[in-house]
Amino acid sequence: MKPLTESEIRASFVNCSKGEAKRMNLPRDLAERPWEDLDYLGWRDPQAPDRAYLVAELDGRLQGVVLRAGARRTGQARPSMCRICLTAHEGGVPLMVAPRAGEAGKQGNSVGIYMCDELDCSLYTRGIKQVRPAMRLGETLTVEERIARTVTNLEAFLTKVTH
Repeated sequence: MKPLTESEIRASFVNCSKGEAKRMNLPRDLAERPWEDLDYLGWRDPQAPDRAYLVAELDGRLQGVVLRAGARRTGQARPSMCRICLTAHEGGVPLMVAPRAGEAGKQGNSVGIYMCDELDCSLYTRGIKQVRPAMRLGETLTVEERIARTVTNLEAFLTKVTH
């Protein structure tokens, strides 16, 4: 992913008002992000832990979505899996819910997906960030194939939000 500016990020949001996009808390570490290893920019709002944001390229343009993060699924006897990068997490994976773009969102329609708590799918996909060895699933896909799968899953989710 190419490095993004604050104005590009704010202008990309499709499921909130321009005022909401202007007021959202952006990550303070934009310059330090590992852009070459990211398929999307994702972050949790430090001042509102139930708010998360995701910006990715879809159909040739940046598309940002506001997410409401549910509580982690805890107390389970088995791990749960992120539906974007297919990483299993022992502590559970929160449901991220995005209001649909446009009129559907104004009517209260939303789309949800179980996703890595800190939105670090790109780093898990590339093996930069890892779960405990006991949690790793044996995969035969190459890193490039895993990246393609992650991007496909992300695009499918964003398409549901935007169309």
